[in-house]
Amino acid sequence: MEQRHLTCIGCPLGCRLTVKLEREKILSVTGNTCKRGEEYAKKEVTSPTRILTTTVRIEGGRYPVVPVKTERDIPKDKIRDCMEELKAVLLHAPVKVGDVVMHNAGHTGVNVVATSNCCLFHEEK
Repeated sequence: MEQRHLTCIGCPLGCRLTVKLEREKILSVTGNTCKRGEEYAKKEVTSPTRILTTTVRIEGGRYPVVPVKTERDIPKDKIRDCMEELKAVLLHAPVKVGDVVMHNAGHTGVNVVATSNCCLFHEEK
């Protein structure tokens, strides 16, 4: 029997979880004080996902990069693919919060969006 130890991120309590597995089958989750902990542990052990946050280069903007993120979580094993694709992206100012920077990043079906406005270099905020 295998045991995995996790810190729950489902709520602010940060419970220390123990997941017992046998041949990839979850036998039990302990240590959680709410239902979200059990759900988080099961998802994290079977198919972990993350929100990807990074920056993308931009021309003509006040700053050389603009912050971006995936619209929702993506499979953890697709993060490297998404980062490689985002390295090739070059935006042109202006960019607004919510603008789609990349469709279907890493073939995940999830878009990457800007999380900050980026004005033209000579434009006032």
